[in-house]
Amino acid sequence: MTLLRPATPLDAGRVGAILSAWIDETPWMPRVHTRAEDIAHADMMVARGWVTVSENETITGFLARNADDIHALYIAPTARGQGIGSQLLGDAMLHEDKLTLWTFQANTRAQTFYKRHGFSEVDRSDGAANDEGLPDIRYQWQRTPT
Repeated sequence: MTLLRPATPLDAGRVGAILSAWIDETPWMPRVHTRAEDIAHADMMVARGWVTVSENETITGFLARNADDIHALYIAPTARGQGIGSQLLGDAMLHEDKLTLWTFQANTRAQTFYKRHGFSEVDRSDGAANDEGLPDIRYQWQRTPT
């Protein structure tokens, strides 16, 4: 059983490592920050109270969210395909009526994931505003009134 919980300061190293692992294994993703900077970024998100982690003996993934804006959703390589991303996203959907996020145009797996969860494309950019300089897509999800 996967437990979802708010991240604590001691989780920043593992959260940063999960982010770094994704960058390392993604051929089209440039490494613009060091692994230490990834951990520092994770520490900042944890300190701001943005991060929810999934845990099953160890941290298997995380979602960072500032109110309705999702900043990051990453799953450890060994934990992918087990529904953890859906569980983290579903938890965020319980707490907000609307969610927005950016994903890279090259990240077709993420696009498929978000569309499957009811997100719609609302904007595209040439990447000039992100650190990596990669074209991206803004997605939005809106709760359907009952």
